[in-house]
Amino acid sequence: MDIQYLLWLQDFRNGMNDAWTPFMEWVSMFAVTYLIMIPVFYYWCVDKKKGLYTLVAYYFCMVLTPFIKLTCCIYRPWIRDARVLPAGDAITSATGYSFPSGHTSTAGPLAGGMGVNLWGDKKTKWLAVIFFLFVPLTAFSRNYLGVHTPQDVFVGITISILSLILAAKLFQYLTIHPEKE
Repeated sequence: MDIQYLLWLQDFRNGMNDAWTPFMEWVSMFAVTYLIMIPVFYYWCVDKKKGLYTLVAYYFCMVLTPFIKLTCCIYRPWIRDARVLPAGDAITSATGYSFPSGHTSTAGPLAGGMGVNLWGDKKTKWLAVIFFLFVPLTAFSRNYLGVHTPQDVFVGITISILSLILAAKLFQYLTIHPEKE
């Protein structure tokens, strides 16, 4: 079923003459290249604790995702089924194993963490929504480009959510026990 979904997206992509491919490549590239700058800026200029929360969740993901990738060793969709043809430049940049999606588990804690940070203020709630929506957009872009299956991105989002929860629990614990910091 996962390959069928990717083939359906591939047919859609080809039917649209790859019109959305540059945008989806940009989303994927932004998620792993520039998104990290936002919580770093937030840490330096706005709120150190909230910025650090986002970065700690990101670091949890950056430890867990490669561990799972190297443990499961699941190949990319086009290796599993030759009918899957990744879009544009995606095949040259998508290296290594497929499961879980590294782009999704990078965007999840960074954009999701910023969404959590901005959600509490009425003035920035709209921006929080944009950050929250960026996570499934990144996940979808990986499917659209044909470099990940739905399972890959689902597990990437799950790892992101668990990392955000774990970071929140850690910060709650350190707030109660500042001597442990």
